[in-house]
Amino acid sequence: MKRILVPTDFSDHAEYALKVAAQIARDNEGEIFLVHMLEFPTQMADAVSGGADIPEIMLFMKKAHEKLEELLTRDFLEGIKVSEAVKFERAFEGIIKSSQKNSVDLVVMGSHGASGFQEMFIGSTTEKIVRTSEAPVLVIKHEDNNFKADRFVFASDFTPETKKPFKKIVDFANVFGAHLDLVMVNTPNSFKSSHAAQKIMKEFVAEFPITNYSLHIYNDSNIETGILNFANGINADIIGMCTHGRTSLYHFFNGSISEGLVNHSSKPVVTFKI
Repeated sequence: MKRILVPTDFSDHAEYALKVAAQIARDNEGEIFLVHMLEFPTQMADAVSGGADIPEIMLFMKKAHEKLEELLTRDFLEGIKVSEAVKFERAFEGIIKSSQKNSVDLVVMGSHGASGFQEMFIGSTTEKIVRTSEAPVLVIKHEDNNFKADRFVFASDFTPETKKPFKKIVDFANVFGAHLDLVMVNTPNSFKSSHAAQKIMKEFVAEFPITNYSLHIYNDSNIETGILNFANGINADIIGMCTHGRTSLYHFFNGSISEGLVNHSSKPVVTFKI
């Protein structure tokens, strides 16, 4: 985790994410790319791309840079290499482009979650990033002055398609010296006997050089609730999941377990795209 992207809208939650990113960067001799996206109406954005010096735009740019400079004075960033930038792009698109341009190993974002109609119809920039980012995305909900990942719950169905992202999950766990609690959630609509579930998990894990882990089967009414209940039951530090990155109508009608966790978990959630 050497190259860490932190998008900021200067909110408290964004600063919580920056504080965690700083801890990770310090422990791994890494650097932080701190970005802020300025979103304008189409006509103003066109003027910016055309080189026009519109007073309102220049004022917004100046204020954004001032806020970034203020952030850089935080004690928790002392001694860490931080590159800051202000971009004229829609937040979602700009963050993805910044992640790709800087070849980041991890995106750390703050989120206060969503519920009800907001969750159904609007979604959030964080959810979109979780769904599409090629780099792992760590979502922080609360201020944490001593971030750790000693107990890392990874929930999966352990199908062959998760083998590729699982390599990144093992790397992530190794960075933090975490114990991997691998869990398969059994639900009434997708039930496997304990014998069958253990066989699937053991065969899956056998292909990877890991030793600091344990296998769990957990029964609950649905997968998201099962993951949250299991993680809370063992007092996990962080929850990990793979995401398919599905979009359009499929995503609207079926949703995403990983995005649900981002919204509803009080614990940090890290996602890895399949």
